Amino acid sequence: MTEQRGDWPQLARDAAELSTVAIELAALSEPELAPLIDYLEDRPALPFLFVSVHAPSKQRVMPEEDLVSELCRIAPGVDAVVFHPDLIEDPELYRPLGRKLVIENMDSRKPTGRTADQLEDYFDALPEAGLCFDVPHAKSVDPAMEIGRAILDRFGPRLRHVHLSSLDGDCHHVPLTEQDEALFAPLLAMCRDVPWILEAHPRVP
Repeated sequence: MTEQRGDWPQLARDAAELSTVAIELAALSEPELAPLIDYLEDRPALPFLFVSVHAPSKQRVMPEEDLVSELCRIAPGVDAVVFHPDLIEDPELYRPLGRKLVIENMDSRKPTGRTADQLEDYFDALPEAGLCFDVPHAKSVDPAMEIGRAILDRFGPRLRHVHLSSLDGDCHHVPLTEQDEALFAPLLAMCRDVPWILEAHPRVP
């Protein structure tokens, strides 16, 4: 939905045409965050049962403490605030988010947050935080999906929602392929009780 990026009302309408179960509003670049906060503070009548916000992971210039403070403004009105662990420098700053804080496992390009052992340190420091299991990220680290299974085995009780797609050669999210659908099925069967966020358009038959 990059063509609508920043048009939060249109993005919500487009997502609702597919499903009203869950939506993730992703301010992936820091300049997108202030308009998203303004949008959510106006309390739009969103039809979704589950609403998450993805914190910025690009063009970051705001001090970490200020970024968390900004997201705390909207945390009471959403179900989850997703952070990339490789950008968490001082975990103590994130404690005010409580259970709304959700940590996403990282892809093979990132220096940490990719495996259960690496995620353990963040969850030890933030005991209320949940897990966003990004299935293709796990595949990029281990195509056999054993690392993904280890993450779910260890942190399954923390699972709050799933990111689902396939990845291209540059780790960009693309529509789920039939091959990945079959590969991911055993792990997705462990995630049936949480919302799934499609990070690419559904595959066209």
